[in-house]
Amino acid sequence: MSSQRKKLPIGIQSFAKLREGGFYYVDKTPLALSLVQEAGYYFLSRPRRFGKSLFLDTLKEIFEANQPLFAGLAIENHWDWSQRFPVIRINFASAALKDPQDLARLLHQQLENHERQFNLPARYPDNRSRFSDLILRLHQQTGQKVVVLVDEYDKPILDKIDDPAIAQAMREDLKDLYSVIKGEDEHIRFAFLTGVSKFAKVSLFSGLNNLNDITLDRQYSAICGYTDEEVDSVFAPELPGLDRGEIRRWYNGYAWRGQAVYNPFDLLLLFNKREFRPFWFETGSPTFLVKLMAQKGFFTPKLAALRTGEALISTFDVDCITPEALLFQTGYLTICSEEQVGAGKLRYTLGYPNREVVMSLNASLLAAYTFDAASSEENSIRLEDLLSSNDTAGLRALFQAFFAGIPHHWYTNNPIANYEGYYASVFYSYFAALGFEVRVEDATNHGRIDMAVKLPGRIFLFEFKVVELLPDGRALQQLKDKGYADKYRAEGLPIVLVGVEFSREARNVVGFESECVTV
Repeated sequence: MSSQRKKLPIGIQSFAKLREGGFYYVDKTPLALSLVQEAGYYFLSRPRRFGKSLFLDTLKEIFEANQPLFAGLAIENHWDWSQRFPVIRINFASAALKDPQDLARLLHQQLENHERQFNLPARYPDNRSRFSDLILRLHQQTGQKVVVLVDEYDKPILDKIDDPAIAQAMREDLKDLYSVIKGEDEHIRFAFLTGVSKFAKVSLFSGLNNLNDITLDRQYSAICGYTDEEVDSVFAPELPGLDRGEIRRWYNGYAWRGQAVYNPFDLLLLFNKREFRPFWFETGSPTFLVKLMAQKGFFTPKLAALRTGEALISTFDVDCITPEALLFQTGYLTICSEEQVGAGKLRYTLGYPNREVVMSLNASLLAAYTFDAASSEENSIRLEDLLSSNDTAGLRALFQAFFAGIPHHWYTNNPIANYEGYYASVFYSYFAALGFEVRVEDATNHGRIDMAVKLPGRIFLFEFKVVELLPDGRALQQLKDKGYADKYRAEGLPIVLVGVEFSREARNVVGFESECVTV
């Protein structure tokens, strides 16, 4: 553990620059070593800004035998630095491609750069043939099999995911390119592809049936990101003055069936700015994902504990996109637990990784579910004030005014307005966006939801009902009859019961009763 402060590697994706420039470095070479010692084809999916590009560059420097860069690291005395392998690196990370023509131009440029580097002029006009020929001739020229590294393999598709025709065209061109890896198997020693999403093999990796997907391999769960132990040891000089528990609550929790990690971008910005903010989320809000969830009428309280099968979260395609898969693959949900449900089958429970995500994602969902981002922000500020002062009458007036302010045409044009769960979803997202601890007891019945909101000085317990579906009594009475408050008495805080009733016909809150329970 060092007490000397170093430079923060914010945005640094070059391993050489990081090692030579006096920056902090979390040693991931033990995991790199376990990969490079075996010939094979590997695939890794991780959310954006998790350090995939830096890890890929680390692999490049290992295979190119740049030993001085690894002085003092775990791999230094466990790798044969006398062998140098030719490396082809294809990088889509920084490209903004509008159409397949842009993709073709980018590939032409990157292949040309490799041809110049190795003094091997192109012999074919098309990129697929050039790529295949380059692999063959590099093996012949150097006597060593080739290493192929592809950074953000899926970015050309994801950038156009809201335009299915262009996205499908991009997919077909990339499928053609990646088929070369399988076709030149005898000339390739190692291949590593990274990206945010995992597309179905049949659509993008057709024929590449020996691709080893390590995305959910426990051994590699911390291959990108920082573990608690790494934060405490490597970044010890940055921790004084910051609440360690808050760091954990804000930024830790991303897990892929193994050890949980922090997003590196978040922590580096925290150490630089010395304040807690949603740094990662602010670099690119999930516009398409939020739009998709709104279109499908996704019941947002499910996000706190979403049960799903392995197949549903592991792959998707341009013409078959599920919110669950996108939420998981983009990092907005993570694996909280798993269970065996038959021979070789797993069922996962997904949930928010940390405070940054639960607050930021729900704020974005509110803007989509309520059509007005400015009003959502204003109402959130007012809601926090009302909760702090225990003003339940003000709460009723706030939500009634909010729902009354939504134009009639929005209900007729927006599919989620026809769902009973819409009203409960709006309530839930308001509280979650404020960063309060929100516990959902019944997130499967879209007609109602029991919700507990824990504040520093009290606990609010909500029962939501739709009056057209309320044959058995009022919401507040049901809340009392179920003894819901008994679960929370041990916490020693005042408990406020709130029964909220909605009407689909009136499109508003028509009942709002509250009662304080003596602890």
